[in-house]
Amino acid sequence: MLVGERFLADKFTPYFIPPKRGEIISFNEPNYPYSENWLKNLYEQYVSWNVVNFTKRVIGIPGDHVQGKIEDGKPVVYLNGEKLDEPYLNKYPLLARMKDGKLDYRSFDPNYSLDKQPFYRFTSAEVARAKLYTRDCNMRYPGTPVYQQNREVDIFDVHLGPNQYWMMGDNRQGSSDSREWGPLDANKICYHGRIIFRIWSMDSDESWWIFDLLKHPIDFWSRVRWSRFFQVLH
Repeated sequence: MLVGERFLADKFTPYFIPPKRGEIISFNEPNYPYSENWLKNLYEQYVSWNVVNFTKRVIGIPGDHVQGKIEDGKPVVYLNGEKLDEPYLNKYPLLARMKDGKLDYRSFDPNYSLDKQPFYRFTSAEVARAKLYTRDCNMRYPGTPVYQQNREVDIFDVHLGPNQYWMMGDNRQGSSDSREWGPLDANKICYHGRIIFRIWSMDSDESWWIFDLLKHPIDFWSRVRWSRFFQVLH
């Protein structure tokens, strides 16, 4: 999944059928300080643009034992004592860019130049600014441990309780997931649902395409990722 994509979600069956391992689930930001007022809480859950929407893969379900280890220098995940085979993980490195005063890491294909990237657009100025900010640590490679505040987030050992799920992003080098905020409560999932179909894809950070069209009327269509339209997700 890439930033700027839109999906079709099943918001009905999660109320009756628990999520399964391997499913891709959409849910609201787990650590958001939701209001105790029921009306405001309803607004925050369904309407507010201040609440970030997360999309992650279900790794563990209630009762599972999930472990993260480093083996031969690479992060691996164990589920109930068995090492997971994860062919869905992002195989591309992430390159840092400083855009509009914000630092982020995006998938980068080393086989293409900056201006010909298939996923995201980079400029040499954005990359240069990020390189100064990150002190030359501007590339994250797949299969390498992730550190946050001097903590190795790929090492964990969790027994999931009732109604708890372990969620992880396929883009492990740039994902905020259960490694950071712990197990996800089931009631957070019911507010959104199962992701089942990719409708369209575009290199855009805007909530609505019309804003991108107004900002970039000349090269708008070149930002569309035509090969990623109308796809069933697994």
